[in-house]
Amino acid sequence: MRTKKRKILIIYTGGTIGMVRDAATGALYPFKFDQLMEAVPGLRLLEVEIDAYCFPELIDSSDMGPEGWVHIGQVIEDNYAAYDGFVVLHGTDTMAYTASALSFMLENLGKPVILTGSQLPVGVLRSDGKSNLVNALEMAAATDADGEPMVREVCVCFGDSLFRGNRITKYSAECFDAFRSANFPVLAKAGVHVKWFEDIKDYSHTPSAQPFRVRKKLDSRVLILKIHPGMAPDMMRFLLENSELRGMVLETYGSGNAPTSKAFVEALSVAVRKHIPVINVSQCAEGSVEMGKYAASTQLRDLGVVCGKDITAEAAVTKMMYLLGQELSYEEVCRLLGEPLRGEMAGR
Repeated sequence: MRTKKRKILIIYTGGTIGMVRDAATGALYPFKFDQLMEAVPGLRLLEVEIDAYCFPELIDSSDMGPEGWVHIGQVIEDNYAAYDGFVVLHGTDTMAYTASALSFMLENLGKPVILTGSQLPVGVLRSDGKSNLVNALEMAAATDADGEPMVREVCVCFGDSLFRGNRITKYSAECFDAFRSANFPVLAKAGVHVKWFEDIKDYSHTPSAQPFRVRKKLDSRVLILKIHPGMAPDMMRFLLENSELRGMVLETYGSGNAPTSKAFVEALSVAVRKHIPVINVSQCAEGSVEMGKYAASTQLRDLGVVCGKDITAEAAVTKMMYLLGQELSYEEVCRLLGEPLRGEMAGR
């Protein structure tokens, strides 16, 4: 008996991948869905039923933020029962932020949500968009021996790899393998066949008994502050005392080290006094924060700064927005910041 085709909804938000070239003028413009099959004929070979939703106003990824994330979440929520999975076409510059944000917003997710994009427009001869899109659709439609989806979380498909969405960082503006997941293995590799790494189960491989829901309230009054030599603590203190800042991601050296000067500690203590959660993440792409390992991080731990372990800055800032949007207490936000919620950090 022939297997029923899986239904996948493509959500086009904007970005390089969705451009095709006008044969007459040579100009690039966003595709319409009926042109997608012409631009990527390989889609016809997939055993997948494809529909598409296009943002009414396309967003360059440099302008993508909480409003766009909520829009994506709303589309998925509205169509959740009708489709087996979702592929989100997105610009590469902020893809890691969007994937991280969606991973927190989409609670009790039981279907694949895979983001992809390209370094070159899909309508260009050498475009990486064709293979990225085909791979993303194939992976979104993949099922195990029991007919259950291979993916039940937010992922990014780029190059030949499928990544956990809240574990990636864009590291190249030129290479076709533009993203890396330094602290977590890839979930699958596309070659002659798609190779799934069965020992890397998603964090929620057993479907939750709770219904799927989308958390749409985010608090964007969050700042990433990168420590650097010569940084004036008074500037940080002024910001903490004179703004509506609700949360801070502190990018520190190595395994979580920061200046030990009295001025720096006093400036950071303003955040504690004002109940502004602070999470400590490393500037290094690979490795983990270990507060207390060196004296230069002990004072942060003593102040109540949250240890971010191996979380990325992208995941930390979007997790902060998500938690602050739930109107939790300061203590609860700090506790949850230090615990893995969607497989975004070590610990579960």
